[in-house]
Amino acid sequence: MFSFFERVTDFLDKGNAVDLIYLDFSKAFDTVPHGELLVKLDKMGINRKIERWIGNWLKGRLQRVLLKGELSSWREVTSGVPQGSVLGPILFNLFITDLGTKSGSVLIKFADDTKLGGIANLEKDRDTLQEDLDDLVNWSNRNRMKFNSEKCKVMHLGINNKNFSYKLGTHQLEVTEEEKDLGVLVDHRLTMSCQCDMDVKKANVVLGCIRRGISSRDKEVLVPLYKALVRPHLEYCVQFWSPMFKKDEFKLEQVQRRATRMIRGMENLSYERRLRELGLFSLTKRRLRGDMIALYKYIRGINTREGEELFKLNTNVDTRTNGYKLATRKFRLEIRRRFLTIRGVKFWNSLPREVVGAKDLSCFKIKLDKFMEEMV
Repeated sequence: MFSFFERVTDFLDKGNAVDLIYLDFSKAFDTVPHGELLVKLDKMGINRKIERWIGNWLKGRLQRVLLKGELSSWREVTSGVPQGSVLGPILFNLFITDLGTKSGSVLIKFADDTKLGGIANLEKDRDTLQEDLDDLVNWSNRNRMKFNSEKCKVMHLGINNKNFSYKLGTHQLEVTEEEKDLGVLVDHRLTMSCQCDMDVKKANVVLGCIRRGISSRDKEVLVPLYKALVRPHLEYCVQFWSPMFKKDEFKLEQVQRRATRMIRGMENLSYERRLRELGLFSLTKRRLRGDMIALYKYIRGINTREGEELFKLNTNVDTRTNGYKLATRKFRLEIRRRFLTIRGVKFWNSLPREVVGAKDLSCFKIKLDKFMEEMV
């Protein structure tokens, strides 16, 4: 997701128009044909014993339908990977591995969520995207997995976007100004204000339920409830959608202000004092800490391969730097300034050598917390 929108925002920053096409399979996990799946596993070189085991695991499943009080006879299930199992999503991902392999546009697949995007300045750019879209439709027909055309939408990004139209087979794609992308509400301006508003609303609803349903106002009761039930709404995938505007930062922080004020003995204290008394950090500090942890994973941790595409080490450094100083990249648009690959670089470069040189992630977190302990 990071790498996809890194490319998209980079296109926009260079003055291009971009079209994003959100695709949705119809009953994706239920329509994977067993026969075609086993053929693909064989072509991939899957061990024959494992392949036979998977075939036996899929076979012998029966189902029937209840309609208006009448039950149909039992029929064998010949398609679909069992949902709720560990193996189901793995088999689905293997089945769609060859989806869009010839695509000339940017394509990203995450389980049954698929996005196609690319530059859309000229008619030839539009034709390229349409050809790639037609190729995806042909794949779905060959593999007996249909797209839900009503849920497939196109989003036009960029000030000078010409709003080209696209077809999914014979269906004209509808234009959308906002779309939920893996739980994150993305709008055509990429400001993430809609996502902030949605998260604040959800968090306030839960906070209201706690206020009405829990009689105790002790911190031993309310702080764990806030951490477990309220704060996750404010921080879901926040490294991707970090707020761009001060007003959005204030909205998010205001939820935590209300939550800490609910606790007995904290009503008349300043917000900063309440945080210290309760052992909490401001959401702004937590987002910055999360950014540094994400950067560590991309630069020195488990995502270094993807990090090589997202970040570049600054080669023009002296021995006094932290040893992993990142190159500062130029940008035109505000949305680039707030993207992870830009916003976190300055603070990362200010970290001392002993912090970024931590041998593993847990050690990095300990040293990072010590470095940031003076921040509220």
